[in-house]
Amino acid sequence: MAGLINYIKESFEELKNNVTWTPWPEAQRLTVLVAVFSIIFSLAIWGVDTVFSRAITAYFSLIN
Repeated sequence: MAGLINYIKESFEELKNNVTWTPWPEAQRLTVLVAVFSIIFSLAIWGVDTVFSRAITAYFSLIN
């Protein structure tokens, strides 16, 4: 148990003293950028899925 407590204390010390954190404005900008690209990518996948779905429906309606 003492080893776990020591590990947690050392982890917090490492985070506080040795990690270089991204400045807050840059973190906000990158978060917005990731959100925008996620929306664009999801819309692209939705579009391709819709096209394939309609193509498959049209194909099956032709063979029946």
